[in-house]
Amino acid sequence: MNRRELIVKGSQALSGIMILKSSTAFGYQANSAVRIGLLGCGNRGTSVATSFSENTAGQVVALADLFPDQLAAGKAHFDKVNAGLHRAAIDSKLLFHGPHAFEELAASHDVDSIQISTPPFFHVQHLAAAVDAGKHVYCEKPVGIDVRQAKQALEIAKRVKPNQSVDVGFQCRMAPPIAAIEAQIKAGALGKIATVAGNYNAPASTEKTHPGIKPDEYRLRNWLWDKALSGDILVEQNIHIIDLCNWMLGTHPLKATATGGRNVLKHYGDCWDNYEVDYTYPGDVHFSFASTQFGSDGKFDAGLKLFGSAGSATVPYSGPIQITGAQAWEWKDSRSSASSGGQFAANGSFLDNLEFADRDKDRSFIESIMSGPTHNQIAAGVETALSCMLGRMAGYTGREVTWEELMTHGESYQLGMSLDQFA
Repeated sequence: MNRRELIVKGSQALSGIMILKSSTAFGYQANSAVRIGLLGCGNRGTSVATSFSENTAGQVVALADLFPDQLAAGKAHFDKVNAGLHRAAIDSKLLFHGPHAFEELAASHDVDSIQISTPPFFHVQHLAAAVDAGKHVYCEKPVGIDVRQAKQALEIAKRVKPNQSVDVGFQCRMAPPIAAIEAQIKAGALGKIATVAGNYNAPASTEKTHPGIKPDEYRLRNWLWDKALSGDILVEQNIHIIDLCNWMLGTHPLKATATGGRNVLKHYGDCWDNYEVDYTYPGDVHFSFASTQFGSDGKFDAGLKLFGSAGSATVPYSGPIQITGAQAWEWKDSRSSASSGGQFAANGSFLDNLEFADRDKDRSFIESIMSGPTHNQIAAGVETALSCMLGRMAGYTGREVTWEELMTHGESYQLGMSLDQFA
């Protein structure tokens, strides 16, 4: 598939979403919008919700955030987006702020679907409220930052109704070139896979501050630096590459050893700035993963390489996506050379091979709501989150950790503050 085919098929898919039968099995009228409430008006949340607005039959009609300034910025942004799409501005009665904003949003009869883009520590709590309120849910990764939360999420998955859709934000799976090479790999193009290598090298995140900020608020605004709020870089950001490995191998790791630490970063926080993890998968397949997150040059490099008996596959965020060997194959429209590297996007809206990842992920979710079949991706999201926690636990303890040990004696994190102070 090349870009021309992608654009044609993408347009056809969008037409199928936007113009449906007069009434679908889920009760949505032709050309009607799925009313979206955005929970978490930060950088990534705003980017994804904007993609929903511009690429699907979803319309952002409600906003919720812990902080009034973020809520105000979100309203200004989406009022502008809606105006450009000839839609109404967000009604002030559908603006919710404070520690109970997620509950008010879930209780709103004016919202069909909730996008959860809050700090990861809160994902499972917010997922429970949205699912139990009967909403469709798009939840950013990770689905839980510790084993306790992961197990809670699996219980929530059992409560998802047949007419509800719940997606987890692993948009990389939907990037057309990555989806295409995954199909080649699953069809046996590499033969027996023996080993995998992966990396995620990103610049440091930038500080977020606010006039008169106090310590707890500073923690929340800089949640990427806080292991309880984020899960550390392995669970929060590196998760995309580990998810692609799980997806392409069709399973999760059995055990892990790891090293790493906080060797460069000096600012507030307790997250590591580098990891080196060796995962063992069924069949004694090893996945060697390395990550760094420091520096300010903006350069970014992430991807996978899979090596099999019949060939090897290269799956980078930026650069040629291809298979060499007996069944050679190449995505014809990779934009950047492998040597040029990519540019990091703090909002997750990458170009190069991920250019259409958010768009196609969003379309798939909205289509599942409007015409079915519905999705329930919680268990898959939990499996990858636990895979990351396995590597994190191995790194923190400095020894090999098995999947069974993780599930039995996994780490547990506490917030250590009351959100009532932000009421």
